[in-house]
Amino acid sequence: MAAILFVLNALLTLVVVAFFLRLVMPLVRADFRTPLGQAVLRFTDPLVKPLRKLLPPAGKLDVASIVALVLVQLGGTALVRFVAGAGFAPGPVVAAGLLALAGTVLQFYSIAVLVQALLSWVSPGAYSPATQLLDRLCAPLLAPVRKVVPPLGGLDFSPVIVLIGLQALQILLH
Repeated sequence: MAAILFVLNALLTLVVVAFFLRLVMPLVRADFRTPLGQAVLRFTDPLVKPLRKLLPPAGKLDVASIVALVLVQLGGTALVRFVAGAGFAPGPVVAAGLLALAGTVLQFYSIAVLVQALLSWVSPGAYSPATQLLDRLCAPLLAPVRKVVPPLGGLDFSPVIVLIGLQALQILLH
């Protein structure tokens, strides 16, 4: 049973990350013409496009993508709870789903910041669609820290500080 729950949670996390990227990529002006951007669009379109007919964007915010993200998370949480034998009570499903969504977002950004920092050490200044996407996704977290903590001896410690903050938030969630 534990293996089935692990596989279900892993698949749910990948699906939630796809819908999260659908929401965040336009906000950070990431390029959807890359293979990853196209994959995200193709994977999420079947749910987002019908919702968009009912829920138009509010300024820069894609309301349909937000609703799709929450629906996918809550549906996945209900499925995992059902398989685990916990039942479908709406209150616990919503609470567990929103908590899991927050945890997934924090985990996603922890990995993104770590990979972005490692790539900046391995191949500084190299261009690839992946590094460009990571730079755009991580910039909103790193830029405020970089204003306060300048590079020391040519080393940028802002990713370390952001990672500590993200880990602290993950600890608070659990």
